[in-house]
Amino acid sequence: MSKAHPPELKKIMDKKSSLKLNGGRHVQGILQGFDLFMNLVVDECVKMANSGQKNNTGMVVTRGNSIIMLEALERV
Repeated sequence: MSKAHPPELKKIMDKKSSLKLNGGRHVQGILQGFDLFMNLVVDECVKMANSGQKNNTGMVVTRGNSIIMLEALERV
């Protein structure tokens, strides 16, 4: 059985990122931490609604298995 490798997210730590999540959800914030399962800690998180409305949610933990796409919004 092979060992799991941690995700290579160090280069986007402390940078503003955009996450698309399952269920049609979309959030943006600053990546503060991650683990082996790609669970992410996002600070200054803003939930983007389909209507264009933005809701500030502060610091959140996002489970890795709900992430569809992760994009850095700042230059890496």
